[in-house]
Amino acid sequence: MVPWRATADGFVTPEVLEWYARFAEGQPGVLVVEATGIRDIASGPLLRIGDDRFIPGLRTLVDTVRERSHGRTRLFIQILDFLAVRRRPEPGRFFGRYLEITDSLRGQIALWLDDPRWREAEEDDVRDYLLAADRATLETVLTDRELEALDYGYRERVWDTHLSHIRELPRVLPPLFAEAARRARDAGFDGVELHYAHAYTMASFLSRLNTRPDGYGGARENRGRLPLEVLAAVRARVGDDYVVGIRYLGDDVVAGGSDLDDAIWFGVRFAEAGADYLSVSKGGRFEDAKQPKVGEAVYPYTGASGYECMPTVLSDARGPFGRNVPLAAAIRRAIHEAGRSTPVVTSGGITSFEQAEQILERGDADCVAAARQTLADPDWFRKIRLGYGGEVRRCEFTNYCEGLDQRHKQVTCKLWDRQLEPADPAVRLAADGKRRLSAPPWSPPAGAPESEGRGSVPSRI
Repeated sequence: MVPWRATADGFVTPEVLEWYARFAEGQPGVLVVEATGIRDIASGPLLRIGDDRFIPGLRTLVDTVRERSHGRTRLFIQILDFLAVRRRPEPGRFFGRYLEITDSLRGQIALWLDDPRWREAEEDDVRDYLLAADRATLETVLTDRELEALDYGYRERVWDTHLSHIRELPRVLPPLFAEAARRARDAGFDGVELHYAHAYTMASFLSRLNTRPDGYGGARENRGRLPLEVLAAVRARVGDDYVVGIRYLGDDVVAGGSDLDDAIWFGVRFAEAGADYLSVSKGGRFEDAKQPKVGEAVYPYTGASGYECMPTVLSDARGPFGRNVPLAAAIRRAIHEAGRSTPVVTSGGITSFEQAEQILERGDADCVAAARQTLADPDWFRKIRLGYGGEVRRCEFTNYCEGLDQRHKQVTCKLWDRQLEPADPAVRLAADGKRRLSAPPWSPPAGAPESEGRGSVPSRI
């Protein structure tokens, strides 16, 4: 989960340390640190690992988690690459500055108006005409990508090979990922998770939508080529004794995108190539995202694929609970049938001990991950181990947290926002002064043993 607590140039802050320290107090088996950029470029208040200068802060983060979890929690870091996404522009700015005035565009206007003089029109005249044009005209003379840039904001694709920096991605990305993994190991992380999911670069290489003509798009073998090359480069850099996992999509959930058959094929290839685990997600793509407001960027968790990535309890009869588990189960079966035992992680709407145990007992997954439930109650693992399951604060899956993320606000949970005394000097508040930055503390009742096995876990948690 990205909590929007790093500095504007990607460094660890005291707020980042407290965020992960609070989760560490619940002593989960593994914490996966938020998606962290592998390039040394400005990307807002998101963690970065694209240069050695980020290592000291990340090392402090590792030490903090070790201390607050009493050494019981392993720490991985998720590393990713992403392409340019611009905010939706004001029409005046788009037509006056951003839109490239080409001969092709002039020709489309000339055809639309049946006036050949527009083929030689001055650039300023074309811009003025388009700014005053009605919607039917714009939909006729602009290309689909130009119209999208106006309505949603400009967004690069991995198949935009007419752009030199996109064309060079297969050459550039393996060493960037490899060096990021090396920094993670130097900082003390127990492993790295390669982010091949959702709306980002590597997921787009895997997607059926990827039509690159250079051997890195089209057929499955070509779409999986760069992800496998990145895995190989990372493994060569960090060694065989370091955990390298992959998080990827069991289903794109967009028209023309990859589905479970693709995910099974890729999963077997990743297992054969030596990935230490596979974490299966779903959806979260740009292609079906809702139109953003002017001045905001398109958000990949607002369409149908976004719902499947982070389903809510309010949207349909099926509800959010474990709806993505069948994807992980199918991938796991295929991996075992291929003679491999690579662990598979499932996630999505997992909110209770019984639910998690049933997934494991059925053999649907080897590990269970829970983001929103852990945000709601960072102590739920510890409460269950100590026999206080009845005190677990259950996530309501209203996606209050996701709404904050969408607006780039510091992410919190409405359940612990309610437990707030603004005048309490011990409570650190979010930048808006209305929400607490971390969950309220929890300790076992006075006199209770601070050890596992206190008794049976209550059936209602």
